[in-house]
Amino acid sequence: MPTERVDYRRIANDITEKIKSGELAPGTKLPSTRELAEQYGVHISTVNRSMSILKDRELVEGHPEKGVYVAEPE
Repeated sequence: MPTERVDYRRIANDITEKIKSGELAPGTKLPSTRELAEQYGVHISTVNRSMSILKDRELVEGHPEKGVYVAEPE
């Protein structure tokens, strides 16, 4: 299994846990894609794939030119 496949899931799951635990509260702005890539030691495309998963899970929402924020729970 390629490392990227493991990495994007690891990042998505890590951020999911931070949201569920309350460490990242609704309305919190996530670090930029570049910052997350540096933090996790991965390529920007890996972070983008992780963000897609989080958006599919409805845990985050993107705002053009503003960033990605933790979504309000439904």
